[in-house]
Amino acid sequence: MSVQIGVIYPQTELPTDPVTVRTYVTEVEHLGYHHVVVYDHVLGADPSVHAGWSGPYDIDTPFHEPFVLFGFLSGITRMELATGIVIAPQRQSALLAKQAAEVDVLTEGRFRLGVGTGWNKVEYDALGEDFHTRGRRLEEQVSLLRKLWTERSVSFEGQFDTIRGAGLAPLPAQRPIPIWMGASSAAAFERIGRVADGWFPMMAPGERLTEALRNISTGAEQAGRDPGSIGMEGRIPAGVDAARFADKWRQVGATHLSVDTMRAGNADLRSHLNSLASTARSLGLTQ
Repeated sequence: MSVQIGVIYPQTELPTDPVTVRTYVTEVEHLGYHHVVVYDHVLGADPSVHAGWSGPYDIDTPFHEPFVLFGFLSGITRMELATGIVIAPQRQSALLAKQAAEVDVLTEGRFRLGVGTGWNKVEYDALGEDFHTRGRRLEEQVSLLRKLWTERSVSFEGQFDTIRGAGLAPLPAQRPIPIWMGASSAAAFERIGRVADGWFPMMAPGERLTEALRNISTGAEQAGRDPGSIGMEGRIPAGVDAARFADKWRQVGATHLSVDTMRAGNADLRSHLNSLASTARSLGLTQ
């Protein structure tokens, strides 16, 4: 089975200037990687204001805005671009559809939209959306996004969004754009089975992944879908035997893999790229 191997852009550990972005992506493509995955956060919480803050990111953690970043990257690289993930329920659905369609047009169909519910209530509150309905809203959004990407004129009345006779122009190159999901609960895994084209596991192969796959299969069967048609992107952390780790993912059905060089002591851009070069050789992507 052919597995597509990409990278996770280590934006929390790199300078944010355009030269750094261009250099990283250009060299990663030269190394033979297939795609770039980018995380999403609009706002970080200030721990001095939010007592007891325990999130992995805060007000000082840098994040590029994914769609703006991908507009920049579309003129630089032929690699596939993927969000892993955009926190869809805290964004306006029609605007999200438009931004995704534009990226897909500019990349000529080399785009996957990864979506999820997120965990940061501070961010939801600041963006004017309801943190507590995010799961239900996400599932409704998937249906609406696909209509907006495939129909000239859309009329839609849901619990969270209403559209009357309106549509996007231009439509995306992919109709519809593939929607992948992140998840960390049984309910979210079943949602993947019902509606997603693929998913990003937050665990390595083992008992937790096996249980998640069972939940996904349950959701897929409820919706009359083939669980085997749902893609899966595993993660290869820096510092492991990459070839052996990739083989473990292949054995459990991964269709995509991404190499993560964060939290591995890489002090600068060159350190991250050197790590990716070594992994690329281990995986047979380059000599």
